[in-house]
Amino acid sequence: MALARAVPAFEARVFRPRATRYCLVIPVIDEGPRLARQLGRTLPFLSLIDVVVADGGSRDGSVARERLEPQGVRAVLVKTGPGKLSAQMRMAMDWALQEGYEGLVFIDGNDKDDPAALPAFIEALEAGWDHVQGSRYVAGGVEEHTPVLRRLGVRLVHAPLLSWASGFRYTDTTNGFRAYSRRLLEDPRVDPFREVFSQYELHYYLATRAPRLGYRVKEIPVSRKYPASARVPTKISPVRGSLLILRTLLRACLHRFDPGP
Repeated sequence: MALARAVPAFEARVFRPRATRYCLVIPVIDEGPRLARQLGRTLPFLSLIDVVVADGGSRDGSVARERLEPQGVRAVLVKTGPGKLSAQMRMAMDWALQEGYEGLVFIDGNDKDDPAALPAFIEALEAGWDHVQGSRYVAGGVEEHTPVLRRLGVRLVHAPLLSWASGFRYTDTTNGFRAYSRRLLEDPRVDPFREVFSQYELHYYLATRAPRLGYRVKEIPVSRKYPASARVPTKISPVRGSLLILRTLLRACLHRFDPGP
């Protein structure tokens, strides 16, 4: 029996009908020209994947129809209920599954990631992989100007802990470029549509849960480039946000988000 889905209230503004089997979800909040550049680099792949913007409450005009529709965006989902990134993900997942998509690819909307990897994600979903993690640190991956503390945090703390907790060797677990299959998201043993997933929990939970349930998991190379001199585009505060991420990571590694019996 299908489980009830806890999804934040949102408004779906649909510009065109579904055209592909998979959708690219771009979670954003006030990304301004960064989102515009990201969408511009995604244009060559619109025949392969529909683009959906999952907005967390932008006030800068960046998700207005007149800006998104010419860039090939199929729909913008505007969250009006509570929660942050994980709530945006639940919103997008629920909408995409109801629209009939067979899988979702997620990418950050701040123009750090190169959409050139999209065909590889789609190929992996077509081949039956269920959790596809983008990585700068596998053969073919590229990183530029990654802040030193972030690189050390990923390589020495984040990836080793999630690898230990999941039984799968990850190398780049904070990278938001990743994909999920329909069968993974609809498995009641996974049950991602819960209100406990509000901030950064859902990324980490799915990374641990999928391998432990026997789903097919792999990493593929991606390119992530931080600006050389400009302020690093992020919504994570240096101290409070980093402590929240560490606490959330530990809870995921201790399987505190696993569904009850």
